[in-house]
Amino acid sequence: MEMSIKQTHVSVILIAISMFLAFNFMSAQGAEKSVAIDPCTVKQWSAPYRGWHYYPDHVIPAQPDIKGFEKIHKTDCPTVFQIAGDSKWYLMFIGFDGQGYQSFVAQSDDLVHWTNKRLALGFGKEGEFDFGGRALGAFLYENYDIKAPRILKNKDGRYWSLYGSYPQQGGYELGSGADGIASSADGMIWQRAKDKPILSVHDTDVGDWEKACIYQPWLLEYKKQYYVFYNARGSFEWSKWFEQIGAATSRDLMNWQRYPDSPVLRVRPGGFDEKFCADPKVFRDGDHWVMFYFGLGRGGAHIMAAYSRDLFQWRADPEPLYKTGGNPSGLDRKFAHKISLVWNPANETYYMFYNAVGNKGRGIGLITSKPLTKQ
Repeated sequence: MEMSIKQTHVSVILIAISMFLAFNFMSAQGAEKSVAIDPCTVKQWSAPYRGWHYYPDHVIPAQPDIKGFEKIHKTDCPTVFQIAGDSKWYLMFIGFDGQGYQSFVAQSDDLVHWTNKRLALGFGKEGEFDFGGRALGAFLYENYDIKAPRILKNKDGRYWSLYGSYPQQGGYELGSGADGIASSADGMIWQRAKDKPILSVHDTDVGDWEKACIYQPWLLEYKKQYYVFYNARGSFEWSKWFEQIGAATSRDLMNWQRYPDSPVLRVRPGGFDEKFCADPKVFRDGDHWVMFYFGLGRGGAHIMAAYSRDLFQWRADPEPLYKTGGNPSGLDRKFAHKISLVWNPANETYYMFYNAVGNKGRGIGLITSKPLTKQ
């Protein structure tokens, strides 16, 4: 009788363990299914961003005519932002003068004509991680919804942005880049907010995929946690030079922990992103996240998109939204990449600014969801 009771107890325990394991397995399967995205869904989610209209000229030319910065001959990395209570639009962009990157800001009433271009953040001090240039544009926004105004969030009395940087002057992206953090009282003039980078190839948790160089970040706030998405590479050899996108999280903007399964978006052999997945821009689009990025492959740099339900597992559309050479004017016949997207409620139109490299050099182009008449 005693043995029977013990056997019964053992049987009950085994059944309980089996049920527990089965429940956890089904929960894991359900969780995996809940974040999985099938190819048909990817195609459906990409559809609203296809078939837009090219503006025929640069809105910020390769030589932007900024007083005191006449040597600038390339512009890049556009990012739109707004200030609460101000009806103007602002565009942050970088200028290259042969020495390195500096960040500039321009303003507009219509998102097409940009004036009052001036320096926002120049070179760092010699010997420091950002001496070779500072590329602003990973702003802390009030809202990251795809159609939300791009209003800078005021935190602790200041505005905040992450930025890409390089340690050396005298050329294009020299040395092992790193990501820093800057702040501003007015959104126009910015200062470095931390003496050391927030992400560096010298960090103890740096991955093999990013140990050579770290590039442009994108900042996101969601449910009281900060996320950074950034592209990086693990080798200086061109044959092994693959830029991919990783992620890290923070509670205070200053201290970051890398996501251990980075890169979250990888290059695809034979694809339009077979060499680079780079320059991510992440927004909330209904019940999912969309990441606009550029892919390098098949003879050009292309504007592409990937999707996620949880910010860590991403599925990329294999077809670019916009390919190199798509602008009929020839403005992007070499490269089409590095976007900034904003919704204008006044005319219910998306404005996608991008780096258009072609017959007029490297400048900032524009693609809109409705046609615009050049003025």
